[in-house]
Amino acid sequence: MSDLPLLLGHRGARSSKLAPENTLASFDLALQHGCDGFEVDVRLTGNGRAVICHDPKVDGIEVSRATADQLLHLPCLEDVLQRYCQRAFLNIELKVSGLESKVLNSLRECRVEENYVVSSFLPEVVTELKTRSAKVRTGIICDKPGQLACWRETNVEYVIPHYSLVTHALVQEVHDAGSKLLTWTVNNRKAMLRLARWRVDGIISDDTELLAQTFARSE
Repeated sequence: MSDLPLLLGHRGARSSKLAPENTLASFDLALQHGCDGFEVDVRLTGNGRAVICHDPKVDGIEVSRATADQLLHLPCLEDVLQRYCQRAFLNIELKVSGLESKVLNSLRECRVEENYVVSSFLPEVVTELKTRSAKVRTGIICDKPGQLACWRETNVEYVIPHYSLVTHALVQEVHDAGSKLLTWTVNNRKAMLRLARWRVDGIISDDTELLAQTFARSE
């Protein structure tokens, strides 16, 4: 199969028991399995750190209220950019608003110019990113039909729907609009192959070993 999609780990190699999700070890493992990159979740602490985590609470601590001496074990966005930006595609998902300037500054400081997308479920976050930088590559994430219907209004480079929303016609429509389509979270081999035949631009999976094996890739 020519023109294979990007193979991306969901929060790293999420299905693996060898490393916790959203950690450097998990990101390393996704690449070792043969993925091209990974999706990473970003939240803002009370003291202004852009940290890598999915849930609003970690170890019983509200991330948005965390102080300088709390949650120090969580990697920050700068760590991820410096470590991976030259060798992996990064889907940087912003879970909350208020991170826009910090993320754009980090991208500039690390000289990240391609092989990334800054994505969010929140249209206002995507709009704010575009307002602050015309060059930033953005994506809107959708898991409901109503959200998907609004993607044309967001002026994004990437549309990122849950795989249950993806049809061959949608892929063609997104491509005709000049955008790309990544889809999540695909953990079934038949679904992976079907989506690849439809020419999606990227497949995000918890099972990075299965994803890489399906397309016969290894590091």
